[in-house]
Amino acid sequence: MRCLGLTVFLLIFPNFLGQEQDRKEIFLGGIFTEPPDVDDSVLSDEEAFNFAIDIANREYSDVKFTSVSEESDLRTNGPFDSRLQACSLVNQQALVIFGPKNAEEIDIVQSICDNKDLAHVITRWVYSSADFRSVINFYPHSAYLTSAYFSVLKLWNWKTLTVFYEDNESMLRLGDLLNLAKNEGIIVTVKQLYEGLDETPIYRTTLKEAVRSGQKNFIIDCKIESLEEVLKQAQQVGLMTKDYNFFITNLDLQTINLEPFQYSEANITGIRILDPLNEMFHVKAGAIMRQKPNFNLTKMRTETALLIDAVSVITQVISRKLSIKEMEMTEISCNSPKSSRHGYTIANHVKTSKFDEMTGRIEFDGNGVRSNFDLDVIELTQNGISKIGTWNMSKGLVITPHKDEDIVEDPLSLRNKTFKVITCLTDPYCMLKENSGQLFGNDRFEGFAIDLIHELAQMEGFNYTFIIREDKSNGDKNKVTGEWSGMIGDVMHGVADLAITDLTITAEREEAVDFTSPFMNLGISILAKKPGNAPPSFFSFADPFALDTWIMLALAYIAVSVSFFVLGRICPDEWTNPYPCVEEPEFLINQFSLSNSFWYAVGSLMQQGTELAPIGVPTRMVAGMWWFFVLIMVSSYTASLAAFLANENTITLFTDVESLVQNYEEKGIRMGAKRKGATEGFFRGKDSETYKIIAKYMEEHPDDMVGDNKDGVKLANKETYAFFMESISIEYETQRHCDLQQYGGLLDDKGYGIAMRKNSTYRKTLSTAILKLQSSGQLDNLKRTWWEEKRGGGQCLDSGDDATPALDVRNVEGVFYVTIGGTLCAIVLIFFELFLSLLKISKKYKISMREALNNEKKAFLDFNSNVKPAPKAKSKSGSKSSGESGKSNNNTGAPTYGFIPTITKDTLDE
Repeated sequence: MRCLGLTVFLLIFPNFLGQEQDRKEIFLGGIFTEPPDVDDSVLSDEEAFNFAIDIANREYSDVKFTSVSEESDLRTNGPFDSRLQACSLVNQQALVIFGPKNAEEIDIVQSICDNKDLAHVITRWVYSSADFRSVINFYPHSAYLTSAYFSVLKLWNWKTLTVFYEDNESMLRLGDLLNLAKNEGIIVTVKQLYEGLDETPIYRTTLKEAVRSGQKNFIIDCKIESLEEVLKQAQQVGLMTKDYNFFITNLDLQTINLEPFQYSEANITGIRILDPLNEMFHVKAGAIMRQKPNFNLTKMRTETALLIDAVSVITQVISRKLSIKEMEMTEISCNSPKSSRHGYTIANHVKTSKFDEMTGRIEFDGNGVRSNFDLDVIELTQNGISKIGTWNMSKGLVITPHKDEDIVEDPLSLRNKTFKVITCLTDPYCMLKENSGQLFGNDRFEGFAIDLIHELAQMEGFNYTFIIREDKSNGDKNKVTGEWSGMIGDVMHGVADLAITDLTITAEREEAVDFTSPFMNLGISILAKKPGNAPPSFFSFADPFALDTWIMLALAYIAVSVSFFVLGRICPDEWTNPYPCVEEPEFLINQFSLSNSFWYAVGSLMQQGTELAPIGVPTRMVAGMWWFFVLIMVSSYTASLAAFLANENTITLFTDVESLVQNYEEKGIRMGAKRKGATEGFFRGKDSETYKIIAKYMEEHPDDMVGDNKDGVKLANKETYAFFMESISIEYETQRHCDLQQYGGLLDDKGYGIAMRKNSTYRKTLSTAILKLQSSGQLDNLKRTWWEEKRGGGQCLDSGDDATPALDVRNVEGVFYVTIGGTLCAIVLIFFELFLSLLKISKKYKISMREALNNEKKAFLDFNSNVKPAPKAKSKSGSKSSGESGKSNNNTGAPTYGFIPTITKDTLDE
């Protein structure tokens, strides 16, 4: 039968009776459930609470802790009665509530305390996803305990194991451990310890199944009240021999009687948080023993010690952190809307302070979870419990080998080692996870560096704990003292074993620490806003062609027009009969005058056409080549014109580091880099005049230097600011800020590496692992994930230069060659056609080829007329033939051309 003792204690122990009225009265409440007939050698939770308050009242003279108690039986309706008891404490003005111990009742009390702004203290393992601001749990968090458990498993290098659990809470405690074992490739069998209805539970059935399975490695998670019986029955079925290994997860293994198993040679290992060699343990235990002489120190449970520590911490905070005289207690109740003024203040002070108590260092992380505590790894030997190592969050598991064992380890192996890895919240290397739930430890972070360390740990088998550098300083050497700051200094001074972020490998840093092989290669470049748009020029329509193209186009137009005029006069077919009805006209005309030739060419160029139409094959060939030329040129111009009219011209302030230095004063460009970073150090001491100017500017303008790359990106995005940073970081930012771009190439060639202390033995191992990740493409996959996919990546993939270049002669020179070739062919054909025409005239009119050629030449050279005499045969009498006018030019009777009077354009029109 269990009974609940609900106690709110009134303890008034003034140091001096005359000062009793000056002491501020503070009410503390506690809800405790204790079994009946408690052994006098064991300290109950209620007694521990009472002793702790007694010690506090004796220590502080300006405050006394007072309360009222009542009893209740929660056998039938525990959670409901817990609510009533919690409200009773609230009504009696309790400022802090301790307990209860039952897991199903904690959430109810937690919600009441959170609603009334009261501090709620818990000293047991809980599994709850609720986020209550008021709760303070002094028990080590499940995630950290799981890390400790897993470190022990990896130390023993278990490949298979069987887990014995007792109830649902036990299964919850082991859930994360089972997942870690599964990911590590460990084969796990899970069995529940059978608990019958008898006074003595029967576990032998389950334990016999384990014997028949051939399993040698076991994990036991159960209540401390059941553990001794489980081990006894395991011994009865033959499991307590040198062939079997047991790991006990309960933190109170040392409190039970282990003498029956000391000589069994079974390997029984456990962990504890209560170190009997702790100085504070002996101080507090001595004070308790003075009031309870029969108390057995070896039987003090972890939760009892945590309760004493919790009371001590709470009373310290109230006495030292709060202004006792100015405190005004608000009368509140569960049924009133009023809340306490000091509950959250107490909780916040506890979460942000550090204390040394019976259970060691008491410290909380940002989420109010107890962190930075030490656990002892203990082992049962023939001499009893023996400490074989320690585990903490920073150093991991550190084992002290037995002297009689000859352990040979590979000095280069990282397996089972634990590293403290320092980093800073810099995108995308380390970032806080975007998660609505409460996360702890390494689970709080994500990013490229986080994934890289995880991959290395998977390859080499080591453990790690991340430490955050709040000021984000990579490290800088003090020129006066020679001391290093930032993460480099933390590695040198042993605060961390490894440092990883955008940490550049430099010669100066390599003198202080060692680096692995670079996991990323890069160089310094410039990040700034993209060029602005300039107003379009007046002759923007001419932008599709370069100037030399326009000149060649004009020359081609003139050449083709003259070609039409010349070839038209030479080609016989172009000399046509002005009067089609007259079979033998007095004269012929030519349509390709000089003006008509230019007009025909420009009409074709404008794709409008004219009434003129070439007749002869040579002129038609020239026309065809000209049309082909015009087709290509007009199509090219039209296609480029659309792009040029759509794209506005840009105003570029600078293009690279040289033009930046030349123009920064004239155009008001500011420059900067990350303060005390490798980029700033790059410009110092350089012989280049350009770099000297930049270094001088940075020294004279400290306001333009930024403490974080994010600040530099913001300046570059808002102002005329050139930010020097690593190219890989520029690539990351330009994926997310589409108004920014990189200017110029890389100013140097370097890499990011993982820093460690000088002459570290694990440098080679980590470097080799990084090279393996590079060769397998895993590093490229990680980079692609964090640069282009997650956290807004991939927004500016089409941010390249879209400007269309002007077409120069090389782009269209083929068109010119085709036109020139066609014109040359036309010239050859015109002379061939002229030869055939002269041969025909010579045979028809019985004249010599030379005479016919002279007549054609006279007509050709008469540029003042577009007519020439038609060829006629002369009559035998020497008179003119019909229709002939004028005198004959030949008295020999040979055929000749008739005299043609001068005909004007008006005459032809008539």
